Amino acid sequence: MGYKVAVVGATGSVGREMLDILAERLFPVSEVVALASSRSIGVEVSFGDKTLKCRNLETYDFSGADICLMSAGAAVAKEWAPRIGAQGCVVIDNSSAWRMDPDVPLVVPEVNAAAAAGFAKKHIIANPNCSTAQLVVALKPLHDAAKIRRVVVSTYQSASGAGKAGMDELFAQTRSVFVSDPVAAKKFPKRLAFNLIPQIDSFMEDGFTREEWKMVVETKKILDPKIKLVATCVRVPVFIGHSEAVNIEFERPLSAEQARAILREAPGVLVVDKHEPGGYVTPHEAAGEDATYVSRIRDDPTVDNGLVLWCVADNLRKGAALNAVQIAETLVNRKLLSPKQKAA
Repeated sequence: MGYKVAVVGATGSVGREMLDILAERLFPVSEVVALASSRSIGVEVSFGDKTLKCRNLETYDFSGADICLMSAGAAVAKEWAPRIGAQGCVVIDNSSAWRMDPDVPLVVPEVNAAAAAGFAKKHIIANPNCSTAQLVVALKPLHDAAKIRRVVVSTYQSASGAGKAGMDELFAQTRSVFVSDPVAAKKFPKRLAFNLIPQIDSFMEDGFTREEWKMVVETKKILDPKIKLVATCVRVPVFIGHSEAVNIEFERPLSAEQARAILREAPGVLVVDKHEPGGYVTPHEAAGEDATYVSRIRDDPTVDNGLVLWCVADNLRKGAALNAVQIAETLVNRKLLSPKQKAA
């Protein structure tokens, strides 16, 4: 029994990653269709050992498809997700378009898999922001143990969070520095090579950026609306992998030793925490991996019931493509969705 899966935005960094992960995890497919805009018709992408040619999103009939993995930006998702959902195909959208819609579940399977059942209202499930996804995977088991009151997080987000254009700009700028050419900033507001930028997304009236706002509201929706959270999001000259320094204040005592033991048993988490040089995970090591890595777990002496930790994950995988495929697996494993085309 296989599912017909369409991938919208198949030529982008996340879309290609979705195709790779579907193949890697042996998702039960009967057919995979690669879709993109009209300008990318015929572009070839890989699915396992197969090569798929992209078809046109605008003319594709979704009535026979079961699941649509969408990574084509908020404007496309806003327009197309309801159309696709109306044809009985469940859309798992990676953009920000539907995350805060009360009728659309926002899901990280290790944290709130049961929420996926709510897809029936609009046939849409939202994938969270990349920085939120890895954070809540680390927070969930600790919240269950001692109830989180407040979180202060500083992120160190890679260029790939801005898509292929972001990675291309970092590469071009780095090369320009080495050969003494002028450094051009187009995708980012300032030079990123050998620098960092304390702005991701646009500024809001209160001085926070939309990326920082997303982390607040998405954590509340996924994990617990009572959690207070404040974020500072920073773009750093790394190609793949987001890192986060996280300060957590709990309602009940929880020691670093206890937290370490809890996180070692938590789904989706790998603890690498040796008190020695190199005894932690960096974004370079997390690239290409599925886990959310937690390191440098320690007591925070400045507050009662406080901990500090370092959290790293591949933003193209757990922060986007992997989480989307895991949501699709949740629909299958929980028997929330049956294939339209029954096996003969």
